[in-house]
Amino acid sequence: MTDTILLKIEGPRATITLNDPAKHNRLDTPALGKLKAAIETADADPDVRVTVLTGSGEKTFCAGYDLGSVGSGKDVKPPQGEHSFETVMDRLEAMRMPTLCALNGGVYGGATDMALACDFRLGVKGMRFFMPAARFGLHYYPSGLRRYTQKVSPSFAKRAFMLSEDFSDEELMRVGYLDWLVDRSEFQAKVDETAAKLAGLAPLSMAHMKRGIEQFAQAEPDIAMMRTNIRQCQTSEDLREGLAALKDKRKPAFKGR
Repeated sequence: MTDTILLKIEGPRATITLNDPAKHNRLDTPALGKLKAAIETADADPDVRVTVLTGSGEKTFCAGYDLGSVGSGKDVKPPQGEHSFETVMDRLEAMRMPTLCALNGGVYGGATDMALACDFRLGVKGMRFFMPAARFGLHYYPSGLRRYTQKVSPSFAKRAFMLSEDFSDEELMRVGYLDWLVDRSEFQAKVDETAAKLAGLAPLSMAHMKRGIEQFAQAEPDIAMMRTNIRQCQTSEDLREGLAALKDKRKPAFKGR
């Protein structure tokens, strides 16, 4: 039986692949547990400076949660706890270093929020998007609603959730859901280029600024902590190395301290 979640760590880059293309890379509770474990493994590795999240196949990045595993009856609700969809997406968003969602195909349901839990989104031309919660009568979890509203816009969140609109690739670029949209022939090269650029920047300041930007976006900035993080970067080996490399006209060798 093929592993539904693959983790590959090569130097400063971790790649997590949703690996069930026959089922459009849908995630059930066991797969969510494996995804969370992969996230935590990558996040705990001090050498990892960027994590790429992508899917197998060329048709679908991910079709979200496997609703067939929810069941039916008076009390219909997705599983709760440490391997719930909400918990795993929040854990993905909280990763220390930058994350790039490489959308190799269509993105549907909860996977639309999984992409938003990453820092950057790269799409492939021809991909589609829809969030069917209202079609089933489901109320989405709070942090997912926040990500939609915060990272794109309230208007987009309403169109996706309340109207359950389908979005094309160009529309996703227009509303700001995607950061880049490329032809399939250029897709892997763009993934590699972007991941390499993120992995080559100063990790200490990257991690701190990621947190700071998210706090401002959530209207909950911890200014005192930001000042502490600024001072840490100002006295870091990375800053000294970056300035020395600039002077010497060479590529800096950052160590994250």
